Amino acid sequence: MSDPFTNLEQKTGRSMPQWIGVVESSGLSKHIEIIAWLKSEHGISHGFANGIALAFRNRGESGEPDDLVSAQYAGPKAALRPIYEKLVAAATALGHDVEVAPKKASVSLRRAKQFALIEAPSARRVQLGLQLPGEPTTDRLLAGNAMCSHRVFISTIDEVDDEVLGWLRQAYER
Repeated sequence: MSDPFTNLEQKTGRSMPQWIGVVESSGLSKHIEIIAWLKSEHGISHGFANGIALAFRNRGESGEPDDLVSAQYAGPKAALRPIYEKLVAAATALGHDVEVAPKKASVSLRRAKQFALIEAPSARRVQLGLQLPGEPTTDRLLAGNAMCSHRVFISTIDEVDDEVLGWLRQAYER
């Protein structure tokens, strides 16, 4: 899958490192505030604003963005990256308030609080954790843990089907 920010500089006049510097000088630190500020003050689209905010929040000591997601899907897990991409695309399409927050070993999907968690626990599958308290388990929708009430194991991109996307929407809407 290609980098969605390849035309950032062409569309906005600034590269990602330059935008990280702009955000740094704003004094803002909260993801949603950064997005709103970039959109209102700089006329940036929501997608670019979200990407800039993520890069800013995930930058390393050097000020350059750390690609936490690339590290999660490196080596034997690389084949799972399209599953991750499809889940994130589906989640961000649910509403402008979805925050994608990569961490070292997972990616949290949040609104006011986390509604889903994407992890690659092995090279064979992605685990989608969902906040669906009270929802009965099925053969696919399994009991979760303290982080998420339920989980779904996904081994191929075709398994990100209407059923999984429906559960993701339910978690978002709660």
